[in-house]
Amino acid sequence: MEATRTERITRASGAATVAELAALVPETAWERRSAGQGAKGRRFYDWARIEAEPHPAGHRWVLIRRHRTTGELVFYRCYAPEAVPLKRLVAVAGRRWAVGESFQQSTGLAGLDEHQVRTWTSWHRWRLFTMLAYAFLAVCAAIEAHESPHADGMVALTCNEIANLLNALFAAEPDIEHVLE
Repeated sequence: MEATRTERITRASGAATVAELAALVPETAWERRSAGQGAKGRRFYDWARIEAEPHPAGHRWVLIRRHRTTGELVFYRCYAPEAVPLKRLVAVAGRRWAVGESFQQSTGLAGLDEHQVRTWTSWHRWRLFTMLAYAFLAVCAAIEAHESPHADGMVALTCNEIANLLNALFAAEPDIEHVLE
């Protein structure tokens, strides 16, 4: 879960904000790791973690992501029932970007933002249908990327392109009366 820089963390040495704790991280503790695939390739950042308050049911950390050029810091609160390596925490934090990207795409492609909420039930139905529509587009894109070889620099079809093809295929031709109105 993302944390604000003013969020306070309790440690054995006392409470401090995550920004104050990040300032104490030695330069040797930072590791350059990929947060996953992005729109322009792999997303590399510098990562460090700080052990947070001890907990009998598991381990808690503050995961810190530092931008390689700007030095901008982003903080995440992490929990695991057992000790996990930094690599795994980074992989989980990196998946958050993919989820946000999918949500943003589904908003535009599947019409998630086109419902006027009148009742709780209708809103949930609309969300279900738009998620199913986006899942259909994502599965089609994944199958197309896996099964079709792409020679001559051609890229696999994306969800956007598949939605455009479906719209062109199923869109009704306007009749002359409609055009003249």
